[in-house]
Amino acid sequence: MTLFVDMDEVLADTYGAHLELYKEEFGVQLNPADCKGKEAWQCVPEEHVKGMMSHAWQVGFFRDLKLIEGSQEVMAELNKKHEVYIASAAMQFPNSLKEKSDWLDDFFPFIPWERRILCGHKYILKGDVLIDDRAYNLESFEGRSIMYTSPHNMNTNGFERADSWNEIADKLL
Repeated sequence: MTLFVDMDEVLADTYGAHLELYKEEFGVQLNPADCKGKEAWQCVPEEHVKGMMSHAWQVGFFRDLKLIEGSQEVMAELNKKHEVYIASAAMQFPNSLKEKSDWLDDFFPFIPWERRILCGHKYILKGDVLIDDRAYNLESFEGRSIMYTSPHNMNTNGFERADSWNEIADKLL
């Protein structure tokens, strides 16, 4: 099988990074449970939205992300059995292209650069499975779509869902 795996909110904890940076900037700890069904910037007062939305433009934001628990181990096993590609919309933020590639070198060195698709739209992908946290990416995919749960998509329905990498392993290994 050919598998495409998104990075942000699937392999890398961008949501958590936004919350950590918000706490550093404004001294307020947001609880992900309170953000259920919302983007991180939708959980802050109006006067803080611009600051929250600027995080992804900062140098180092994508380079310093934490791993989603279990992703390395399951991805290594998937890579042994399937043709695994990383597919990330890296073109939206200028610094993210190199930072995401460097991050993958550190955490997923078994996925070579030839299997990293750092792109814009994902509707061009043709394969068997797409694991992503965004409905708009999954809707246009012609294969099996698996929505990886993140606080922002908790209220999104209509997709096969995985709440953890253990669930991904159960579905695909």
